[in-house]
Amino acid sequence: MKQDQVNADEVFGFFTEIGIINQLSTALFAKSLPDGVHPSHFSILNHLSRRGDGKPPLRIASAMQVTKNTMTHSLKVLQQRGYIDVQPDPNDGRGKLVFLTETGRTFRAEAIARVSAMIRDKIGEEQIAIMRRIHDDLEKMRQHLDENR
Repeated sequence: MKQDQVNADEVFGFFTEIGIINQLSTALFAKSLPDGVHPSHFSILNHLSRRGDGKPPLRIASAMQVTKNTMTHSLKVLQQRGYIDVQPDPNDGRGKLVFLTETGRTFRAEAIARVSAMIRDKIGEEQIAIMRRIHDDLEKMRQHLDENR
């Protein structure tokens, strides 16, 4: 199918399904997190783990597509729990850099294990096969959208 043959309903329907899956999985994930830690906080830990830490807060805010104030609040929550360490930027006297702590890495790994077990209990072999089949394509779509923001 050529790009101009993709109709609005197909595009909207595709992203609607992804959005609903995100809402349902985020709600389930939220139940596995301790009080006061939100999925958005976990997303920061996950980002730092995947993309490398030592990033300035503004760069993380941009990646998460949130405001500087929202990021500042989230980083305070994570720092109070010992999941991150915020240090002065040695190359910019006014800047700061965010690093995952060992506690943060452990928390992330344990949270992933908990939610994975919860999801495995709720889905069957057919859904697991679907996940495996579409994962690479979804990753390619995400990369394309990320590169073309």
